[in-house]
Amino acid sequence: MVTEVDVAGLLREVRGRSPLVQCITNSVVTGFTANALLALGAAPAMVDNLEEAPVFAGVADGLLINVGTLTAAVGETMLATARAAGDAGTPWVLDPVAVGGLPLRDRIASQLVPLRPAVIRGNASEVISLSGADGAGRGVDSTVETAQALGAARSLCERTGGVVAVSGPVDHIVSGGDVRTVSNGDPMMTKVTGVGCALGALTAAFAACAPAADAAFAATAVWTVAAEIAVERSSGPGSFGVQLLDALYALGPAQLARLDSSRLSASAAGACDPSRGPRT
Repeated sequence: MVTEVDVAGLLREVRGRSPLVQCITNSVVTGFTANALLALGAAPAMVDNLEEAPVFAGVADGLLINVGTLTAAVGETMLATARAAGDAGTPWVLDPVAVGGLPLRDRIASQLVPLRPAVIRGNASEVISLSGADGAGRGVDSTVETAQALGAARSLCERTGGVVAVSGPVDHIVSGGDVRTVSNGDPMMTKVTGVGCALGALTAAFAACAPAADAAFAATAVWTVAAEIAVERSSGPGSFGVQLLDALYALGPAQLARLDSSRLSASAAGACDPSRGPRT
């Protein structure tokens, strides 16, 4: 299991390598996402048009596909880019924002899953809906507890050979026969647009440097610990967003000592194969 010491090591690895992370993400959060990657120590690239994005996927070290503000044309770009990433061996992350009851994003997301994302990262409702069940979602909000999505997460990781990270008050990373949990974070994270979307990009950065399960765990750990620090230094959502970037930028082993994580029993996760690792 990844410990806080290992997370610190993976963070040093990301900062040392400065992986190039391509983002096809929703238009509401592009600036915040790019700044989060820069604060982490990665290099953002918002290359998201059909002519260039599939080509760039062969150059990038990691890729985020986020369906938040989807159009038919963007969906075509996402599918082509995910295929190109698979051909190139570029690990990619799927964020199925608001999947469940909206026809275009449901269709595109269902076509992306067989293209084998290294990590699927979403809230409980999104993960349940993506697996084919009714997630009882409400837009980008979840009305389901994260623990209720473990069966759906297990099903998805068996289908993709990857990892599923379920975000919520307690985050669950499902992979390889176990479930890792992260209990850090703060409700203020839900008050700033783009915090969840940025986590998908951070996960892609870590996936360029580590196996998918460790990448999802480390990204969740650094982001939620940074959020706790940011809350202590902020007075509301506006200052929290700024302080979150600052806390991520300054994060180190001393701050990561507050990481609250555990491992659930193997039977809770089932037998999924986290075979997708870093790009070599």
